[in-house]
Amino acid sequence: MGTPYQGMYNPATQETIAGEVVGLEKTVPMRRMNEGLAAVVKTEKETVTVHLGPTWYLERLDEKIGSGGQVEIKGVRTTLAGKPILLAAEVKKGDKVLVLRDAAGVPVRAG
Repeated sequence: MGTPYQGMYNPATQETIAGEVVGLEKTVPMRRMNEGLAAVVKTEKETVTVHLGPTWYLERLDEKIGSGGQVEIKGVRTTLAGKPILLAAEVKKGDKVLVLRDAAGVPVRAG
């Protein structure tokens, strides 16, 4: 909490996108951060990289995000290292919902 990365999440600008997960990428968003997992999502209009959370956290969850299949993602658009990304708050795939951030944008892993 209180990191520059967390400060990029503005709940007032949250939006929802829908598309297909065409790939997964490991990423280190900023210096001194743990490795994270990002989904590459192709919508009707664009292909966007969606930051999901730290790899260590996502690997422990029962619900997994994998390539293929349609998803609906709520999150906030921002720019990181000059590239547009979406910071995910919620990922819905079929009837399953993976909540990653609360309504204020605080990661649920923060307790």
